Amino acid sequence: MPESRFSLNFTRPTNDILIVGGGLSGLINAIILNRAGFSVTVFERKSYPFHRVCGEYISNEVLPFFNSLDIHVKDLGASAITRLEVTSVAGSRFSQQLPLGGFGISRFTLDHHLYQKAKSEGVTFHLNTKVEDVICKGEGFEVNANGAIYASKLVIGSFGKRSNLDQKLNRPFFSKRSPYVGVKYHFKGDFPPDLIQLNNFKNGYAGIVSVENGVLCLCYLVHRDELKKYHSIQALEKQSMSKNPFLKQVFDTGEFLWAKPEVINEISFEKKQLIDNHILMTGDTAGMIAPLCGNGMSMAIHSAKLLSETITNFYNPSNFTNANRFLLEQDYKKKWSKLFSNRLIVGRQLQKVFGNNLTTNIAINTLKMFPAVTEYLISKTHGKPFK
Repeated sequence: MPESRFSLNFTRPTNDILIVGGGLSGLINAIILNRAGFSVTVFERKSYPFHRVCGEYISNEVLPFFNSLDIHVKDLGASAITRLEVTSVAGSRFSQQLPLGGFGISRFTLDHHLYQKAKSEGVTFHLNTKVEDVICKGEGFEVNANGAIYASKLVIGSFGKRSNLDQKLNRPFFSKRSPYVGVKYHFKGDFPPDLIQLNNFKNGYAGIVSVENGVLCLCYLVHRDELKKYHSIQALEKQSMSKNPFLKQVFDTGEFLWAKPEVINEISFEKKQLIDNHILMTGDTAGMIAPLCGNGMSMAIHSAKLLSETITNFYNPSNFTNANRFLLEQDYKKKWSKLFSNRLIVGRQLQKVFGNNLTTNIAINTLKMFPAVTEYLISKTHGKPFK
């Protein structure tokens, strides 16, 4: 879709800001921008609370910021994570203290809490609402949702890893078929509550972390060719993933709480455009860090803070010119790249190392011999505390 030049007059009744997608970044943007005095409307295709495919680990770098928003994850039952462990099919494992630490919390609980907070503070929500298209028209946008048209001078894209809107916008990454499938369960079992564990298997890896109420999250990424080889998720888990003895114990002894897992196809780690057709992208819609780095949620939260602050600095709905829009977009691009581009690059490189039995064993043995390398990699995939 070509970019508009905003040459026509924008005369339709407007909302100050429309947010397409009510995930972490969309909800954080809604809370901050509403508090800044903007009228904010969020479109979400489901109804809270609900589960999402997600590793459900967040670095403690977000805690000062959460506290500033009066969001207290301990009150929601979040677990405290202090250790990282990486395992291989050969049964080897490497353990490391996490310098900053983190916490585990389900998206079911956290997203619902943020939704309730945003709604109670005055954010408008359209739930069970699918956005069919976002069109630049005149000096703003028209959002087509469930057959109704909503107008605004500013639209935030927070519609997740992969969406029909990516296709509508002709985003380059969408046309490149991704080979990765994401699968997530909640289960109960014998697992240390302070540990995040990354377990490798052929053409994939699985993260395990404790969330609230004694529940464990198992979320894994697998190459679709490996899944096709076994014809079903259940067969993959039994015949391939269980070759890793740590995963075998989970599948043999864990009490799985859902009849079937949450699944998402074609997860892409290709570089994405931060601004597309003047839509301001945030969270996974802007760029995904490899799940192996275990820190996508904190990046989504920080990106929402960054975007909201940029909007507040440049956006006046009653007097928003093309020059203001240009400055907003350029400032957001510059700051986003400074914060996240290196983390995404490191994540893509780590993605290539794990999921292969040979390179995984080499990597684990290297990490055992050189703990400083582990600390360096952790520092490159995690940020610093922010407010």
